[in-house]
Amino acid sequence: MAKVSVEHVDLAGKRVFLRVDFNVPLDGARITDDTRITAALPTIRHCLEAGASVILASHLGRPKGKPDPKYSLGPAATRLAELLGRPVPLAPDCIGPEVETAAHALGPGQLLMLENLRFHAEEEHNDEAFAQALAGLAQVYVDDAFAAAHRAHASIEAITRHLHPAVAGLLMARELAALGRIFDKPERPVWAILGGAKVSDKLALVDNLTTKVEGLLIGGGMAFTFLAALGHDIGRSLVEPDRLGAARAVLEQARSAGIPLRLPVDVVVAAGIESTTALRTVGVREIPSDLMGLDIGPATVGQFAASLKGAGTVIWNGPMGVFEKEPFAAGTLGVARAVSECGGFSVIGGGDTIAAVQQAGVTSRIGYISTAGGAFLEFLEGRVLPGVAALDEA
Repeated sequence: MAKVSVEHVDLAGKRVFLRVDFNVPLDGARITDDTRITAALPTIRHCLEAGASVILASHLGRPKGKPDPKYSLGPAATRLAELLGRPVPLAPDCIGPEVETAAHALGPGQLLMLENLRFHAEEEHNDEAFAQALAGLAQVYVDDAFAAAHRAHASIEAITRHLHPAVAGLLMARELAALGRIFDKPERPVWAILGGAKVSDKLALVDNLTTKVEGLLIGGGMAFTFLAALGHDIGRSLVEPDRLGAARAVLEQARSAGIPLRLPVDVVVAAGIESTTALRTVGVREIPSDLMGLDIGPATVGQFAASLKGAGTVIWNGPMGVFEKEPFAAGTLGVARAVSECGGFSVIGGGDTIAAVQQAGVTSRIGYISTAGGAFLEFLEGRVLPGVAALDEA
């Protein structure tokens, strides 16, 4: 986890290839959430103030390896220019003679944004020749895209074989420090909260966490597969029948390890996501056969909050219900408040979880909010992240 930071590299007069994650949501050409752009600002400013010229590179969406105007990084360049108060020219491509000329012509304190890396299929194929072409644009490699660190792509992994030093940006360094704090020397007890729709997305995570934490709280749609594995009638609630055996194995593993794995004791049920009038709260043994669970109930929120009292570290990923629908948001918002009041170091990750914390108005009381989704989960699963492994060791 200990990687060289951009703060420890002499950047004066150097061209820096700065891999950022500007994979932002768009409504046409309008960016609807610029969080990932603002998160990269400290590293961009650091490089410019250190006397470097900066070549920004990112992917956006899934353009299937060929140019597609709707996935252009033009809106990101425009928004970044507004935030920096200076022009951010967009190159016509990310490789090629015209791009090389523009990159090599940059002076200290100047910026150039490359066009979408995924306009070339070679990016996702981790192609060596493509990576070498990218590396030829600069003299220093800085990776500030932790959210993409689980991808072995050319601008993330292969490029580091052709461009050195290869160091962590300020955002990357903060992510590694916060996530390292979870497992390297965590303040105990450690509790993890997992939600979201599918057990299949989280089985490897649950398996790894049972060896790392003192307790697990499980809500969201995934909880119903565990409840079904225990023999509960869950009505029309979301369930993955092919994962019932795996869920039983996880429950047994937690029991054998002496790790409390707590499931909902009550749920909010309705006929469907759009049926917001005839909803009610029932115990998990009383779910009507014609209804589905769409949120955890107040008794569960109370039990989960009580479990977190005195926690030294709390890790949270995934909502407790269909929280984007107001009638089914109370459980997730209640857990967000409980995490903020636990007194320990809290780390959250995943877009829905971040949105819930913001909606609950407790963002300032969370220890660390990870910008990553898939990379956050893969780290918690104990996997090696290619984009982290590729950077120079401190």
